Amino acid sequence: MTTRTIPAIVVLLTSLLLVPLDAALAHNVSDADAAMIAGRTGWHFYLYVWLGAKHMVTGYDHLLFLVGVIFYLREIRSIATFVSLFALGHSITLIAGVLLNLDVNAYLVDAIIGLSVAYKGFDNLNGFTTLFGDSPNEKLAVLIFGLFHGLGLATKLQDLGLAEDGLLPNLVSFNIGVELGQLTALIAIVFILRVMPSHPRGSIVSTVVNFGLIVAGAILVGYQLTLYATA
Repeated sequence: MTTRTIPAIVVLLTSLLLVPLDAALAHNVSDADAAMIAGRTGWHFYLYVWLGAKHMVTGYDHLLFLVGVIFYLREIRSIATFVSLFALGHSITLIAGVLLNLDVNAYLVDAIIGLSVAYKGFDNLNGFTTLFGDSPNEKLAVLIFGLFHGLGLATKLQDLGLAEDGLLPNLVSFNIGVELGQLTALIAIVFILRVMPSHPRGSIVSTVVNFGLIVAGAILVGYQLTLYATA
């Protein structure tokens, strides 16, 4: 093993070890954060920006999905395009889900989010092309899964009983924080992928990391479906 393989091992271990520690944290809001929100009325810009940023940088499912999305991308323009589609998707359902009080099962939504991680790893390994001769439209898939990622967070925010006074600006502030957190995480992910050994499709690094995404996604799906079945 050379020192250049260490980043690949780090990414894989992150996929396999961090998620099982507490997969529910992917969209959870801690009791301390909930206490900060409870009873507050009016617009609290900085508080909600901070909470949104904190959610993103600690959201394992978001980060794993982003790793899969940008794994083969090298041009900044391409990275920006895909990340923007993901951001558009989760921004729409994050805000609309709370404002419209959409009644969806959080466990099932989070299971779909876990599926998005496994899906991207499988797609990166040319699984769909091998089985069906073609792969789904990547941009459309990222947008659609972005909608589910945002909906997953909306289900948690609804449980907090946010005050109607200042609801929309607080949601927008939270979403701004999510985007800032996403940018921070994205810079770190891009750096890790850039210092990794060459990982074209079919390489050992590519196979190891993307198989790790499939396993991590499957763990998330199984965890959430178990919670749904036993709730």
